Amino acid sequence: MKAGFVNIFGKPNAGKSTLLNALMGEKMAIVSHKVQTTRHRIKAILTDKDYQVIFSDTPGIIEPKYKLHEKMMQAVKGSLEDADLALLITDAREPVAESHAVFSALRLKAPAIIILNKVDAVKDEQALKDAVLFFEQQPYCKEVVQISALKKKGIDELLKRILSYLPEGHPFYEGDDLSDMPTKFFVSELIREKIFQLYQEELPYHATVLVQEFKEKTTLTKISADIIVQRETQKGIILGEGGSMIKQLGTLARKDIEAFLDRKVFLELFVKVRPKWRDNETHLKEYGY
Repeated sequence: MKAGFVNIFGKPNAGKSTLLNALMGEKMAIVSHKVQTTRHRIKAILTDKDYQVIFSDTPGIIEPKYKLHEKMMQAVKGSLEDADLALLITDAREPVAESHAVFSALRLKAPAIIILNKVDAVKDEQALKDAVLFFEQQPYCKEVVQISALKKKGIDELLKRILSYLPEGHPFYEGDDLSDMPTKFFVSELIREKIFQLYQEELPYHATVLVQEFKEKTTLTKISADIIVQRETQKGIILGEGGSMIKQLGTLARKDIEAFLDRKVFLELFVKVRPKWRDNETHLKEYGY
């Protein structure tokens, strides 16, 4: 069988997490129109009778401003070292120069497929042809594939191309696990996704989620989670007037968690203030970074 590690790289908001979800046919990574939504390296295991592909969705490549950003970039560096194949994804509507600078700086040892994403939204066909030609001429590029990750167009063909680069071997993971991350991690990510969806501007970047309790009972799963923010004013915004916003957040998150776990969920959310947690090594370790 074919077996190997395939790691996804790109600028923030190029569509890395949407691509991972499309390839897996499952919601493995949280998605938001805001940049830097992904903070962890998420491994997703796609197993079939003929292959096992371990995909890694990495945080968007940025210049670190906080210790949190440094941890995110360490996840990217780790991905560079174990890839059998790299998927370098870029928004097909954007000029090629910025993505080219990012891809060149990676200094990849593994072969790479350039993925032009969001091609369904491209108005200028000539610019798209020029982008394909440009990337085909780059030393880091083995081939160019055009897709729309959101609409799942070109995903089956992309998977065939991915498998053609992977070595023959034994599976790295047994059973039907979809990830090496614990269920609690995905629960916290689904809550964090709703924070990105519901709250404006910078607030989601100041927040993280820590699942404190995860108990599977006979008829439902009881989950208790802390939403960590940096300031009291942010706590007030998360709660909303009379607790209206956190109720909405809880309802939306619970529905997604129930779909993910395929069972009823009782979800309790609390908001805690931890000043400057993004620059505090102890807090970052506690919150799983």
